[in-house]
Amino acid sequence: MTEAEPKKAALKLQGVRKNYGQVVAVAGIDLVVYEGEFFTLLGPSGSGKTTLLRLIAGFERPDAGRIELGGRDITSVPPHLRDTNTVFQDYALFPHMSVAENIGYGLKVKGVPRSAREKRVERALAMVRLTGLGNRRPNQLSGGQRQRVALARAVINEPEVLLLDEPLGALDLKLRQEMQIELKQIQQEVGITFVYVTHDQEEALTMSDRMAVMANGQIEQVGSPVEVYERPATEFVAGFIGISNVLLRDGVRFVVRPEKIRMLAEGEEPAAGMTVEPGQVEDVVYVGMTTRYMVRLDRGEQLVAVRQNMDAVGDAHKFQGRPVRLAWTADHTFVLDKGR
Repeated sequence: MTEAEPKKAALKLQGVRKNYGQVVAVAGIDLVVYEGEFFTLLGPSGSGKTTLLRLIAGFERPDAGRIELGGRDITSVPPHLRDTNTVFQDYALFPHMSVAENIGYGLKVKGVPRSAREKRVERALAMVRLTGLGNRRPNQLSGGQRQRVALARAVINEPEVLLLDEPLGALDLKLRQEMQIELKQIQQEVGITFVYVTHDQEEALTMSDRMAVMANGQIEQVGSPVEVYERPATEFVAGFIGISNVLLRDGVRFVVRPEKIRMLAEGEEPAAGMTVEPGQVEDVVYVGMTTRYMVRLDRGEQLVAVRQNMDAVGDAHKFQGRPVRLAWTADHTFVLDKGR
């Protein structure tokens, strides 16, 4: 059995820093994104993720550090000479051009012959499931269709890295969820490295091969969605990705996720080795497939527990105000640090 080939870096950042006056937007970031990877920069507003994307695209110049694309130093290279394309939230389509003209514009600028350009545009339309709509204008399309046009226009140029700045942010929830799946499928089909910016945790978990969680211009953790969710490196990551219960017991601070907590029925005995703590249900929140229970432990902390809605409608609210026992196992917790 041959040894697996080492991954090649599509993008490499070393000590990249950007200040705006006294504000540190990007605080000396080191990062490697591999070829063919769907990599997400995730963080709240003001975390530095969009600034970092703009530095990669060349729209901003770093105050310090080095940016490499395919092993080539592009730190001082202007945007139009970088082998990147950017998809924005507002699509930035040309309203006076047809869909096909919008998609093929970059090829036209590069001098690609018309016949070859038209063939590539047709393939791009098929890829984003817009076959037959090439003659329409952008204002004749839905929001989701315009997003597909913007994506096709970026992908058709076959950039080394495609940068996406919250491209689904303007879509409604159902369409956004559908586009998440389609976007991942398209990325796998074309094999281009995607660097995707979002503040939406579900989006990042759904689409990413790996992700970097950012806060205050720094990277808190890099890893696969499973690693970041199940083994958060910091309390910020634990709190930002999904819902986290952080507890301090016997000098150890740890996280236990809501779905890992079992609400014991009256008279039910916990399995061997489970930690059990009593409390009282303060609130019950129905959220469709699941119900969240806010439980105030007898020791003072509030925990969130989640149960799937497999019972009759309205059954969950019988727990409101009632005493309960919560149980979890040690292997369903993740230690953040030793408390002081």
